[in-house]
Amino acid sequence: MSRICQITGKGAMVGNNVSHANNKTKRRFEINLLKKKFFLPEQGKSVTLKVTAHGLRIINKIGIEEAVERATRNGFIKKA
Repeated sequence: MSRICQITGKGAMVGNNVSHANNKTKRRFEINLLKKKFFLPEQGKSVTLKVTAHGLRIINKIGIEEAVERATRNGFIKKA
């Protein structure tokens, strides 16, 4: 799997390293990706997700069931 958040859909960005002499070389801005296990009480099972720190905040704010439903609707999580 690629390094993309399964809740927000965020991925890495591309930019430049800029030296003091103003030389530019390509670089990647990676996301703060964490592998976390969540318990879904409605289904009675656990699910492991790759989420960013921002994704964890969303889960804390709206709840894991609503977050998984939105991510599935937006296509970030494949229906199993």
